[in-house]
Amino acid sequence: MSYKGAIKNSSSFLWNFISIPRTFALLFKLCCWDSDSFIQTNIIMSKLHFTTKHANEATVKRDWYVVDGTNQTVGRMCAKIAAILRGKNKAYYTPHVDCGDFVIVINSDKVIFTGNKLEDKIYINFSGYPGGKKEETAKSLLKRRPEVVVERAVKGMLPKNRLGRKMYKKLFVYVGDKHPHTAQQPKELKFSN
Repeated sequence: MSYKGAIKNSSSFLWNFISIPRTFALLFKLCCWDSDSFIQTNIIMSKLHFTTKHANEATVKRDWYVVDGTNQTVGRMCAKIAAILRGKNKAYYTPHVDCGDFVIVINSDKVIFTGNKLEDKIYINFSGYPGGKKEETAKSLLKRRPEVVVERAVKGMLPKNRLGRKMYKKLFVYVGDKHPHTAQQPKELKFSN
């Protein structure tokens, strides 16, 4: 059966066109018996229209969090940190606005990799010049500069534009359990592995 045949043979299709004007006429009669009820109905109808609230620099409230990297899996921890830097943990999250919080990571030298990533994972730096490619394993980088492991992981999870660069500046990574941000009174943030 073709689509046209279905429309011709369907009585419900015709009934839909007839019932729509009837419904509006009935509503209009109900609302227009007296002017007060008509005004009340209009007020109720206007309340049904909601606008989306977008965050901006004036409305964003930023908190400070401290994360202890001891025995935390690098990727899992950094994914949660990146979400907080973006502001995904807030009800008023707006993709085009930096509405994230500040994050301090301590004990970045005590993070762990799962599987064989310590030996197999390779960090690559390229200067842009011929012969300017440098490779380093995760084990070597974790020993030499442990804060870079966390910084690079989080940076890779943020947007690659000026907004992402702005979000990245709210991340502070330190080796050891001391940090210079006690004046900001950061709240402790715990992740379950």
